[in-house]
Parts: sequence; C-alpha cells; structure tokens
Amino acid sequence: MDYQNGVVERVEDADPLLARAKRTIELIRDHGGTVGYVRVGFAAGEAPSGTMGRRIGREAAQTMFHADAPATQIHGEVSPREGDIVVRKTRVGPFGTTDLDEQLRAKGVDTLILAGISTSGVVLSTVRDGHDRDYRLIVLADLCADFEADVHEFLIKRIFPRQAEVITSDDLPGLLR
Repeated sequence: MDYQNGVVERVEDADPLLARAKRTIELIRDHGGTVGYVRVGFAAGEAPSGTMGRRIGREAAQTMFHADAPATQIHGEVSPREGDIVVRKTRVGPFGTTDLDEQLRAKGVDTLILAGISTSGVVLSTVRDGHDRDYRLIVLADLCADFEADVHEFLIKRIFPRQAEVITSDDLPGLLR
C-alpha cells in the first residue's frame, strides 16, 4: 500500500525494501494469491478538508498529489499486472473511499497480507479497519516503512500484534505452504 513514487523516494534505503516487496509479490502470485495496490491521489474537486487538507494543502492536492501526477503512481519496481486489484483512495485508510472491500469479498479473500509506507499511516489504518471488517491480518514488518523509525518499531512490536500476526517476508513462504 502506498508504494508510490513520491513516498518511496522519501524512504532511506528504498532499494532493498523494493527488492523484498517485489520478491514477495511474485511469491504471492506464484501461490495463486490476489495482489492488491492502494495509492492516494486526488482528482479535481477531491482535495481533502479538515486536518488532512490543512496538512497537504489544496494546491498540493491538485498538483503534487493529483491522481495523474507521477508522484502518486505505483513505483515501477512493484507495479501492478493485469488482474491485480488497484484502487485510488482520497484518505489515509484504503477502505473508506474505495470499493476495495467489495472487490476483495467478491474474490473470496478473507486474509490480508499487508505491506506499506507508512507504518503509522496506511498500515495502521488498514490494520484497524481490516480487523473491524473481520479480515485475518498478516503484517510483513520488513515491507513496512515509516519516516520515524521508533514509531515503526512501536507499532510493529506493541500495537499490531493485538490485531494482526506480525512476521517478516522471510517467514511468509512457510505460511503459504
């Protein structure tokens, strides 16, 4: 989630993260899993208001964060393929402003394997909302990143285990067998 050009470029050591993500996506595809992508971007008239709007700014929402801007596109190293689910959201969480839940349910998906940037943003929102929607949740700790390392560590070790199984991408093959 949110492996977008503009976010990935702000992550230190993004190349190893992208390489692990790419390898994991291929593993999931090889096991017949559904791969889904969530990205944030605003079309005309969709600029957020309230706290989010003040943080981003209306002008930035229509330029840097516009739905068609290069910064809001999924990074080429982990780009979607035909048949993958791709949704564009206008809030931090992936469910509230998209049809992601409906697409997942239509495919019979009941388990979400989560990875994303940022741990304190989209990943946290997805864990909380996904738990409320009764998904089984698996967070791949080494495929999540945050701009504050201590916040990432706290969420991965203290908060997420309350609602999700937290593993690394190296642990995933054993779970998929």
